Amino acid sequence: MTLDPYLLFLFGLGGVILLVAWLPLALKRLPLSLAIVCVLIGVAVFSLGGLNFDPDPRTYDTLTERLTEMVVIIALMGAGVKIDRPMGWRRWGSAWRLLGIAMPLTILAIAILGVQALGLSLAMSLLLAAALAPTDPVLAADVQVGPPGSGEEGEVRFALTSEAGFNDGLAFPFVHLALVFAAAAAAAGDPMAWPSPQDWLHWGAMDLLWRIGAGLVMGWLLGRAMGWIAFDIPHVRLSATGDGLMALGATFVVYSATEFVQGYGFLAVFIAALTLRSRERNHSYHRALHDFAEQVERLLIMLVLVLFGGAIAAGLLSSLTWSDVAVCAVILLVIRPLAGRVSMWGSDLTRREKWLSASLGIRGIGSFFYIAYGLNHGDFGSSERLWAITGAVVLMSVILHGVAATPLMAWIERPDRGARQEGETDVVT
Repeated sequence: MTLDPYLLFLFGLGGVILLVAWLPLALKRLPLSLAIVCVLIGVAVFSLGGLNFDPDPRTYDTLTERLTEMVVIIALMGAGVKIDRPMGWRRWGSAWRLLGIAMPLTILAIAILGVQALGLSLAMSLLLAAALAPTDPVLAADVQVGPPGSGEEGEVRFALTSEAGFNDGLAFPFVHLALVFAAAAAAAGDPMAWPSPQDWLHWGAMDLLWRIGAGLVMGWLLGRAMGWIAFDIPHVRLSATGDGLMALGATFVVYSATEFVQGYGFLAVFIAALTLRSRERNHSYHRALHDFAEQVERLLIMLVLVLFGGAIAAGLLSSLTWSDVAVCAVILLVIRPLAGRVSMWGSDLTRREKWLSASLGIRGIGSFFYIAYGLNHGDFGSSERLWAITGAVVLMSVILHGVAATPLMAWIERPDRGARQEGETDVVT
């Protein structure tokens, strides 16, 4: 008996959709995440050898970039819409600390490790640092705030959600800086060559100032426009329909329009989502937008993580050495927690909140996007080891945070403990 490939595809797709709908409920109270299960499924399915498809991202570099890009921008829309807290300097203090202090420290430390411990070129070390510094907005669902208006917005959840929303756009200047270093190395024939002053000036003016500014402005303008379409057009307000499809359309329009003017689309999507949420902040339509974006996001997450598991089964990590594994562990267990803890020095969070905000910076699909983007737009030489190191860090993060996130968040949010338990003081800063 021969099976129709089309029917097999429909069967597999239906199974994936059912798992996406059911697994979050089944895993809700377990120290196990959807991400871990998806990776295990990918390893198991591709290890059987019945599929004539190699999911190695090095083989499908452009497809990897586009698929991970799609997942990230949809996750950013969902993250922005579900934040209840209005924007403000003091109200968002934990986010600014993680973005302005923890992220640059993490990039600097990983870049130094890349050169000194891994023996990578300056360009490749900087690309690795830019890819592994951001907290992932896709895989951090277990530590993010709850749906709009749910009240699930403790300080740790808010800090990690807001950081993940902003830093995926703010990592891009360093990805572009890695491209500048790669071009300088190729021109000089020296992997340790530094860019010229003109290259630094162009990077600062274009990749830092213009692209960030364009992302902020486009996100705010288009977010205002989407708010007008949803809530203000007489007789045809989208909010009256309860149709969450607007979340997907707004994501694509904001992202592409911002990229047209060479701004950072990731940053624009998150700003647009925050701006949209600020219109009629307590309206039930925001819940519909969030729920639709989350459903699409979960389906794409499962697809990417199953392929990631397949890539592991196909040998993605085969080029790793024990020293590489040790560096990956240092990146995940030492650099990010310490950088995050330093950034929280002097804040009014409790000790537990500071350490959890610093330690639960999950690495994931966004890291794959930045590596693919950098390799597709610059000359970095052989990418095998770079992909292996990135894949190892993401796999470690998926396992470690997937097991630890649920019990840690339940521990800090226990009613008898409380986020601001009376008498608890931050003796050690």
